[in-house]
Amino acid sequence: MRALLYRRCVCVRRRSRFQPRTDKEVRRGDLSSDLRADLAAKLAGRTCVMGIGDRQWGDDGLGVALAESLKRKNCPDVLVAGNVPENWIGRIGQDEFDQVLLIDAVEYAGEPGSVVILDEGQLRSRFPQVSTHKLSLGMLAALIQHESGARVWCLGVKPASLKSGTGLSEPVQATLQVLEEVLLKILKSKEL
Repeated sequence: MRALLYRRCVCVRRRSRFQPRTDKEVRRGDLSSDLRADLAAKLAGRTCVMGIGDRQWGDDGLGVALAESLKRKNCPDVLVAGNVPENWIGRIGQDEFDQVLLIDAVEYAGEPGSVVILDEGQLRSRFPQVSTHKLSLGMLAALIQHESGARVWCLGVKPASLKSGTGLSEPVQATLQVLEEVLLKILKSKEL
């Protein structure tokens, strides 16, 4: 089932938002440095990164693709949760994380490929509903926080396409590359 099929997000005004550009400006670090500083401050302590989504549904596979890439590069504490993130709640609770970062495609009033950072309170208010098929992001955040005591954040990326059988769109692929670089720097610096 598509992870975003039954979810809607309201535009988060006056909240952390990052619009990565797909041109060469990104490589200079000008745009990603703000995001890196913001995330580094939020992800203090031991951090679990959980990639959520389904690669069969276009940009919904962003969270999984990013988590798989981080794992291939030997980043610690990265989970590829796919479309069953609730199956990982017990492990997160056992491992004593300070922070949990959920990475997922999130519908909100932004440009495709833009990024929003939501805390657990914002997730609960924007994704409160529970489905018989899966947990909403808000319920997932609440359960993780309850089981582990960790602070939960969501790094959401606005999808361009959720069509079956398509890969990541150009704007989301460009965002994935920026996020991979940013998260690698943050997570690898924690190993030192």
